Amino acid sequence: MTAPEGRGIAEHREKNAEATFRILHVSTGNVCRSPITERLTRHALDHRLGSVRTRGLIVESAGTWGHEGAPMEAHAATVLTDFGADPAGFLGRELLDEHVIRADLVLTATRDHRAQVISMGHSAGLRTFTLKEFTRLVRAIDPATLPDPAEAGGVVERARALVQAAAALRGWLLAPNEDADEVHDPYGAPITFFRSIGDEINQALDPVVTALTGVPAPA
Repeated sequence: MTAPEGRGIAEHREKNAEATFRILHVSTGNVCRSPITERLTRHALDHRLGSVRTRGLIVESAGTWGHEGAPMEAHAATVLTDFGADPAGFLGRELLDEHVIRADLVLTATRDHRAQVISMGHSAGLRTFTLKEFTRLVRAIDPATLPDPAEAGGVVERARALVQAAAALRGWLLAPNEDADEVHDPYGAPITFFRSIGDEINQALDPVVTALTGVPAPA
């Protein structure tokens, strides 16, 4: 999988737009929820497709009050290790306009984060969802209507089509309650709560990664 470039992002979103698809995970401090989500996404994509076929997918994260340059919380790193994902080398960062401009899909921990991303402009509304909201929408999309990920450029094209289909469904599939689309902040909580949040994130990611790759999770 392609790694994000550096700490700052100078290039415009359209550069190499056809060759890559950038997923941005957003939480508050970028030391707990979004690092877990970022690294679990990378791990799942690599596990299902291998590093060569996921080369066009770029997965990163940032925080609306990001702790720039901070390591992820130790419990978050433990949770990633539990899942077999790699926590090494992570540094937190504050969400910038450039991150939103370049993102093809923004997945946030909460509705408040989603509102903050959309308020930044950059036509972000149609490509910004909470993680659980996106999961709910993805479950309703017929995978047969998406591009074949096995074809050249198929994973990137499939990802673009998935976001468009999810955006079209958003007004039709509403959350059953206010809490349904939230991933709560484990910052300062014991490892048991971090693990429950990790399980919650992993379960929400599974249908998303399956839809992106066309490959179900191993039994």
